Amino acid sequence: MWDDFAEYILKEVGDENVKIAEIAIGKYDRIAEILSSKQNITLIKTDILPKDSTVIKDDITKPNLELYMDTDIIYSIRPPSELQPYLVKLAQEIGSQLIIKPLTNEDLNTGRVKMKLKNYNRASFYVLR
Repeated sequence: MWDDFAEYILKEVGDENVKIAEIAIGKYDRIAEILSSKQNITLIKTDILPKDSTVIKDDITKPNLELYMDTDIIYSIRPPSELQPYLVKLAQEIGSQLIIKPLTNEDLNTGRVKMKLKNYNRASFYVLR
């Protein structure tokens, strides 16, 4: 399933040079590893409690907007429901595509903003363009 999720993002990107941000990365960084291995992708990883020096400390409830400027895609894997509205707000403020991979069977907490459910091979997630 995780490879399918990464494959979807890579398909969205194609060969274009893009900036992608994973927000609230936590300790699981398989997707980030796959994406950062591509030369056309600049990847930033953020979390309020960075696990190591490759992760930038940022609080999504009060994001450092300069950090995310020119970001083409924001994604978050299993973000807590209370953070989901902040992800939507950030994506809308900077004009970025947003992909949220919630816990299985978890409802999204995105307020009035409706995200489209996307099934790609064995991966299911929500997309906001």
